[in-house]
This record gives sequence, C-alpha cells and structure tokens, in this order.
Amino acid sequence: MRRLLHQHLIPSLLKRNCCTSGPHFDVIVVGGGHAGTEAACAAARMGANTLLVTHKVDTIGEMSCNPSFGGIGKGHLMKEIDALDGVCARICDLSGIHYRILNTKKGPAVWGPRAQIDRALYKKHLQEEIFNMPNLTVQSAPVEDLIIGEANQPEGDQVMGKCQGVILDNGDKVHGRTVILTAGTFLRGTINIGLDSKPAGRMGDQPAVGLAKTIEDAGFTMGRLKTGTPPRLDKRTIDFSSLEIHSPDNPPVPFSFLNDMVWIKPEEQIVCHITYTNPEVDQVIEDSLHLNRHVKEEITGPRYCPSIESKSVRFRGKDHQVWLEPEGLNSDVIYPQGLTCTMPVEFQEKMLRKIKGLEKVQIVAPGYGVEYDYMDPRQLKVSLETHRIQNLYFAGQINGTTGYEEAAAQGIHAGINAALKSHGKPAMSIDRTEGYIGVLIDDLTTQGTNEPYRMFTSRAEFRLSLRPDNADTRLTEKGYTSGCVSEHRYQKMCRIRKDLEEAIELLRSFSQTVHKWRKDLQWSPSRSFSKKSAFEIMSAKEMTLAVLANAYPDRLGHLIKDQQLAARIKIEAIYAGGLEQQLEDINEVRRDEQLVLPEELDYASMDMLTYEAKEKLTLARPHTIGAASRIPGVTPAALVLLLKFVKNRLPNISTSS
Repeated sequence: MRRLLHQHLIPSLLKRNCCTSGPHFDVIVVGGGHAGTEAACAAARMGANTLLVTHKVDTIGEMSCNPSFGGIGKGHLMKEIDALDGVCARICDLSGIHYRILNTKKGPAVWGPRAQIDRALYKKHLQEEIFNMPNLTVQSAPVEDLIIGEANQPEGDQVMGKCQGVILDNGDKVHGRTVILTAGTFLRGTINIGLDSKPAGRMGDQPAVGLAKTIEDAGFTMGRLKTGTPPRLDKRTIDFSSLEIHSPDNPPVPFSFLNDMVWIKPEEQIVCHITYTNPEVDQVIEDSLHLNRHVKEEITGPRYCPSIESKSVRFRGKDHQVWLEPEGLNSDVIYPQGLTCTMPVEFQEKMLRKIKGLEKVQIVAPGYGVEYDYMDPRQLKVSLETHRIQNLYFAGQINGTTGYEEAAAQGIHAGINAALKSHGKPAMSIDRTEGYIGVLIDDLTTQGTNEPYRMFTSRAEFRLSLRPDNADTRLTEKGYTSGCVSEHRYQKMCRIRKDLEEAIELLRSFSQTVHKWRKDLQWSPSRSFSKKSAFEIMSAKEMTLAVLANAYPDRLGHLIKDQQLAARIKIEAIYAGGLEQQLEDINEVRRDEQLVLPEELDYASMDMLTYEAKEKLTLARPHTIGAASRIPGVTPAALVLLLKFVKNRLPNISTSS
C-alpha cells in the first residue's frame, strides 16, 4: 500500500499523537537521494517503522548528475549493494539503455560493470519501489533541526547527547529511535555559474541551512567541498556523423544477482559517441578564468571527476575525451561526460562550439558548480553512527564522498545498522577483507578525506577476492543474518554457492599428468609427467569449461548447462593461485612498516604510481612505509609497489628504531 504524507497532512497526524508530541518511528531518513533511498528501503525491509522525509517527493530517484551507474570500483559497490538486497542494481536492470563491462583487458577482479541509464525510467521504477514498500512512509518537508536528548549510558567524554527525532521547517516534531542524515550537497549549498552565486543544493532546490547549523553547533568538525556538472546539450544540434561510436555489450550483463537478463533487448540498446577537446577549447577556458568564481575558490573539488577548467589548467595542451551520453531512449538531451564546467554561460557555448561534432550545438541547461558543507567522517563509528550524538547516522556526500554508488553503499549500511539499533541489536560490520563497502567505510572513518572520495579497485588490499562475480557469496549471508536480505535471495545464493563448491570439488578431484592433458585436449605435446587437476588446467588463459567438457563429456558435460556457473568457475580457477601472492604482498607491507624511506626519493619519477600517490607522497615525505600507509589517497596497491621499488633499488636501507 502506498503511504505518502505531504506537509499539509502532518497536523492531523500530530493530533493523533498529541500525547507524545508528534509521530514516532523506528528509523527516520532525511534525504531522498541515493543514500537516503537505500537507507530507507533497508530499514523498512528489516521491519523497522521507517520515515523517509525529503524536500520534494517528486525528486526521489533523481539522478542529479551523470545518467549512469557503475564503473571500475563503483560497479563492485553496486554488486555488493545488490548482494545485501539493495534497490539500485535491480532498478538499473529495469532502466538501462547501454550496458558495458569496463576494463575487460585486465582480469575479472577489476572488471567494472556499468550502464547508461534512462533518467525518467530510473526515477519511475525507484519511486514505484519506494511508494509501495511495506513499513515505509514518505513525507515531503524540509528538516531544519534535530531533537537532542540526554545520552543513555555515555560511551565517553565526546558523547553530547542522543538524537530522538527531527524538527520540520514548520516547527512540527517527528520522533524516532534513530535518525540518518543523507543531506547530499544541500548543507549550506551554493551554486556557481561564472561570478554568480546563489543558495541551492541542486539547481531548483533550496539548501539545508538550519540543519547545517545544528550539526555545527553540536560540535562536529566540518569542512567545505565542491563539485560540478556539465551543460546539457540538444541532441538534434549535434553532428554525430564524424564522431567515434562506442557500442554496448551484446548480450548486456545485469547488475543484480537475481536477474538473468536486463529489460532491454540487446539490439535495442543505444550507442554513445566520443569526441575530444583541443587547443581552441583551452584558449576559451583561459579567457574565462577571471570570470569563474568556482575555479578561484580555495575549496577542494573532485580529483577524479574534475572540471574541464581544472583539467585544462593542470594539463595544458592535452586533448581530453568527451563522452556524449544520451539521457534516455526518448530524450533529446545529451550529457557530455568530461565537460563539467562553471564558466559563464556565453563562454560555455563558445567552448562547446570549438569541439568536433558540436559546432552548432545548443545548450539545454548550463553547467554549474556546487559548494557544500561536509562532516569529517572520522567522527563516525564503522556503523556510521556518530561518536558525538547517539542514534544519529550520516551517509553519503555529507561524509565527503562523491558518486551515486558510494552514497548508496553508505546508505544501505547506515539503514541496516539504524534498524538493528532501533531493535536493540548489535551493529553489522563489513571488514576490508569482506567487501569494498568495508574498504570505503574503513578509509573514511580512519583516514578521513580532504577531497571528494571516490572508490577505485586499487584502494582494496584484497581485490583478487573482492570481485564483482562473488559479491553474493561474500555478503548475502551476512545480510540475511542481519535481517535485510529476503529468503528468496538467500536461498538462491545458497544454491549457487553449493553448485559452485561441488563443481570445483569435482574439477579438483579429476587429476592426470600434464602429458595426458595436452594429448586429450590436442595441444602441443609435453614431456612433463607431473600431475595437475582439471581445476588447475582451467586457470590457463586459453582454457574454458566448454573445452574441457567437450573433451570429457561424460565426466564434465553437465557443468556447461549453466553458463553463469561456468563463468564463475573459470574466474575462481584464475585467482586460486593469485590469492596466496596477494596475501604475501599485504603481509610484506605489514612486516616492513618500519622500513625507512630515504629523504631523497623522487616519487614523481616512479611511473608505476598514480598521479595522486606521487603528489601526496611528495607533499608528505613520509619517513617510513607505515607513515606512507596513513596518508589518505596512498592506496594499498601503491604501498606494495613503493615497497618493492625501495627494496629492489635501495637494498641497504634500514628500519627505524
């Protein structure tokens, strides 16, 4: 049954609860973005009486920036959210128009499931899910303040009190056992175009000023970040004939473990196009910098989705890719991925028309920048409950992250834990060894961030075991134990896990000499008479389960009836040996934490490191490997590479005393 409370209905609800001074909920979620919707749905699935309160009901499910989900690292988060019965992956399978697995030239552990999404379809299907979710009430009203009472059983000196609900802009109080804030870019948000600035959390939406002041007054350490979005273009004014075509996968691969296929036929998917900036674009940008407040501001923006102005200034003379992405099957709007800008509108138009294919383009909506408050995430527990105020949780961009997927991952984690706490149960945690959600939360709560945090596979030490294909066998049982995963999903995962284990055991038990394998498979002969199992043979690059099954149909033929199972067996075989090396690399870094890094090390010349790692190591000049590991942005992968470089090039270095 749809439960939707608009602001004008609240007084009657208050009258019915006059003796308790307002309605009561187990979990109150503030904000209807990607963090808020996942949090609200997770809590409601667990049986918690949940309220989702947002500025505008009709913007629930709005894709405020890019019309896509997933990617490298981000796709891993999507699969993990789905493994916990989250909603965004299933909704993407109902609304995608261009599905593609990124990074396939590398191993499956770092493949990035991604999809272009029809904005209207995503919003439609997500709202249907939200409005028909049992135990979930949706209310349209700005939240201006929090209800703070005395803390129960203080956990330390920093505990200031206990959150007991929210106060709406009209003064009405709504009580809750737990509250989750998912304010996105709305906390004292301002929008910048050129030198013009106005208060807004998103174009057309007012900022949350009172709520930001409440958080600040409670003593939370806060900072300021910025992000931006590109202009939207009229598809009918673009010359696609001269541009590179980027085709989708056929067949498209679903995000959700519950789905064998997506909603759209492979041949009905749309294509994207690629164009490039050029020196003329750089010149327009240079001519407009003095008119660009957003670029002048000394506020940190996203490193991995920077504005075209930032890219032009930093990498002068380099041509940058621009992806022209349709916003829907029936939409005439194109999203130019890679052209985020905040220059005056007349310069935006001038810049665009210097780009191949866009010579006559018309702007549908200008690009703009957003500045907003965020909270230092080191003030959170791993459950995403704050240390200072009991029963108050933060999730999404309020914690310094960027991206739909990072927000959704925090949202589902906070929603689960708020529901558990409201029922008097211990929190659920996901370790770094268990999932990218664990990596995300551990990075935020231990290292914090001074720039918008984005997930990459290099941030995970255990990325060979934290793969998109096995997110269900890693996390679904944990979610089921916590009460957020349905019986149907759990039973399906159990069947898959059982079939996978039995198939691997069968392949391990089938062993013969390398000479015999090569003879049976009609490969070039070998004189080796050492034995290998069929599972070990599967790790060979050219080997597939279909080839083995064709060679031994009586023993293995039944395994290829399920293509998804066959694909998972192949991936397990590929990484069976690599997992030991991965663990050894991690342990080597831990053993050598006290290894001294020479002061004269030239990090800028280390080509194996990312630009971010070079920049941050050069700035910090850490004394030891251990000190380097505590620098935000220096990933576990970078530490392994740095350690090997130092040991190989400088064998006589010592450990610190």
